[in-house]
Amino acid sequence: MIGALLAQAAMVAAINPPGDWSGLAPLPIQRPAAPARALSQFVRDEVAAGRCAAAVATPRGYALSVDLAVLVGAGGQVRRIVPRAIGCATVEQYASGIALNLTRTALRAPGADTWYRTTVDFAW
Repeated sequence: MIGALLAQAAMVAAINPPGDWSGLAPLPIQRPAAPARALSQFVRDEVAAGRCAAAVATPRGYALSVDLAVLVGAGGQVRRIVPRAIGCATVEQYASGIALNLTRTALRAPGADTWYRTTVDFAW
């Protein structure tokens, strides 16, 4: 019984990122890609509608970044993406979708289930 509980706890830990993301290696995508300005339109609209207050004023306009922990399976498939909460659930999920799309053709297989970190930046 205790062994089964320990095995179950290990499986749950494996699908959750560590508490401290600073030790995670950067996501090994083969081609770096920043979202096109057109992809930032959705984020701009969320901020303008008052549903997101995480944007930061810059000399060129506004910017918003979403940090993500990405679990990549041994074969190179993404098993899970966890956005760091910024108080904008729609933007967090949007950034997760962008990251998933980038990994579909540009991800190097790690050989074992591994957590990585990445950031999706938006500017307008």
